[in-house]
Amino acid sequence: MELNKWGQIVMSPVKIKHSFYQGRIQRLLESLLNTGEVMPECAINTSDGVKVADVVWCSEERFSQIEDEVSASIAPEICVEVKSTGNTLE
Repeated sequence: MELNKWGQIVMSPVKIKHSFYQGRIQRLLESLLNTGEVMPECAINTSDGVKVADVVWCSEERFSQIEDEVSASIAPEICVEVKSTGNTLE
């Protein structure tokens, strides 16, 4: 679920393969990075509204800044978007 630049809620169910890749990426990041936090479906405030990254990695410092927020006021250091058929360049 995301907000577009007009504040409208955009919701699309994800395909099983999309969830599969999210899990794989999450496990890969966890295996490579010994510090910080790896999270799926992280809401992030942007100039175009709230966007949800499929998988993110935050340093411990950044996580302590955003952990109590509804959507992150500052983006995690690594944000991954799994390409879906519905994705457009826009």
